[in-house]
Amino acid sequence: MISLLLTLYWSFMKIGLFTIGGGYAMIPLMEAEVINVHNWLTASEFLDIIAVAEMTPGPVSINAATFIGYTMAGLPGALVASLGVISPSLI
Repeated sequence: MISLLLTLYWSFMKIGLFTIGGGYAMIPLMEAEVINVHNWLTASEFLDIIAVAEMTPGPVSINAATFIGYTMAGLPGALVASLGVISPSLI
């Protein structure tokens, strides 16, 4: 579980660090990381999460990270993924 949380944090930190242009610019990097690199979700599941993240109030990147983290590791995963995506901005 700890290794999954660290991987979630590092993956979403990379997404937050290397994306310029806001939340919608992060979606292709999220897709590559979540589907192609780690095989955490299928393309259909990812699209469902993005659709819900767009409907939910707040930045789409943080919402998507929260939903993906929750899908992978429950509440700790949601917190870690959300912190990962906002860490570069905070630093």
